[in-house]
Amino acid sequence: MLRSVNGLNNVLADNGYPGRGVLWCRTGDGDTLGGYFLTGRSPASKARALHRTSEGTLLVAPSEPGAHDHLRHYVAARQSGRWLVFGNGEQVATVADRLNSGEPPVVALDGLDYEPDPPIFTPRLTVVADGGPGGRAWFGAARHSGGGRTASNRLTVEVGGLEPGEGVLMTTYRPDGHAIATGDPFTEVRVAAGDRGGLLDELWASLPPRLRIAAAVFSPGGLAEADVRQVAPARG
Repeated sequence: MLRSVNGLNNVLADNGYPGRGVLWCRTGDGDTLGGYFLTGRSPASKARALHRTSEGTLLVAPSEPGAHDHLRHYVAARQSGRWLVFGNGEQVATVADRLNSGEPPVVALDGLDYEPDPPIFTPRLTVVADGGPGGRAWFGAARHSGGGRTASNRLTVEVGGLEPGEGVLMTTYRPDGHAIATGDPFTEVRVAAGDRGGLLDELWASLPPRLRIAAAVFSPGGLAEADVRQVAPARG
């Protein structure tokens, strides 16, 4: 168990606006799981829901009839052979296609760019998780430079050997007290949940109530059975 690392609830409670986030962790019962969440401030951001398709993918879709917005509506999680891919944008489908063509995770995560939404330039966050023994995962982040450079900064972190109660989290945002700023590259966290249901409870309770939209917990090969909680009802 990590002893010098903050708990998931404290890390998220200390973040006034986490935006969207990806989590890879191991619960107390030894299960290795992925987590994804959405928070939002504007009516357009809040008018979204997580929708499980018959093909076993997880979509961020409009909760009300409306036009598709490629920055707000996308495949959030998809299985590609042995690989579980999840993240905060349309790059999830791109990475899954690359993996399906035989590219290894580090290569599949390369060449991505941050979102074209100035002045924030939201990072694109993606996780590729191995469904085999050991529960390895690769976190990829495409981020805007802190200066004037337009080229993406790309970070790939390989995570393996998680013990029960350990996890890694990435969030798109972390306000600096005056404006929305992009989040830390990654954060190691402690997870208190003893099992999958407890993880969804813990993740949901950790999100700022006024900003909550949706959260999901899932395992490699099990997206069709993803546990989902959300404010708005999912589309049929």
